[in-house]
Amino acid sequence: MGVECQATLPVAAIDAKYFPALSAPGILTRLPIKRDHLHMLYAILCYHDEDAVGSWSKEQDAAVMKKLAVVQDRLTKQGRLGPVARLLPTTAATTLRKENPPVVIDGPFAETKEQLLGFYVVDCKNLDEALDVARDLAAANPGGAYEIRPVGMMTQGSISA
Repeated sequence: MGVECQATLPVAAIDAKYFPALSAPGILTRLPIKRDHLHMLYAILCYHDEDAVGSWSKEQDAAVMKKLAVVQDRLTKQGRLGPVARLLPTTAATTLRKENPPVVIDGPFAETKEQLLGFYVVDCKNLDEALDVARDLAAANPGGAYEIRPVGMMTQGSISA
């Protein structure tokens, strides 16, 4: 894609009309966007009943993934798709409880009907545009819920795919 570059700005210096969700003092780290105006990164967190998803046949799962790939391809061509991850089931999770001393527990932290199964990071002009992306994902993947949350900080890290 190009050379990785990061800009670190004090939140107080950021125009509130572009980043209305950021009100606390801190640092916003963003990759530069070659556009006429600033956008916001949004995390779209995918929740679903993992037992229901786990019960899909390989064919059903492949069909959903194919529909999601259409949305992902469109966002990629628009230069708006960031990291995407499909998580393994919560049975593969380990939780670190922040106690004194810290305690490591096998499995997820909370018992819920829907589990976090994956996430997308997308570049959008505003919340309405992020909701449009979530609606497209929801049309491709039945059931569950999508939580849309502005990203306050993102770094590229060092892992290459």
